[in-house]
Amino acid sequence: PARAEVDTAHDVPRDIVTMHSTVLVRDLDDERSEVYTLVFPEDADIGRKRISVLAPIGTALIGYRAGDLIEWATPGRTRRLLIDEVLFQPEASGGRERLAELQR
Repeated sequence: PARAEVDTAHDVPRDIVTMHSTVLVRDLDDERSEVYTLVFPEDADIGRKRISVLAPIGTALIGYRAGDLIEWATPGRTRRLLIDEVLFQPEASGGRERLAELQR
């Protein structure tokens, strides 16, 4: 039996956080909003708001969608973020070719 489903880029809903998605999130404890892009570890750069998929916030975000509340434990507290909007998703915007074009 198959353990995973393989979808084409066109099958992924536009509001799902995938690799290289840019998301607007709101911290529900202080109401501050941030924009992050989910990247592979070698491309992570907190100064440019590029978050590694292997960082706790990255693993918390991937696969969720706009409107979802995500929670994860950090030293001293539980973080609560609301995904307000998926601003960019490669699958909805022409795939990796479009991403490469936007990053130039």
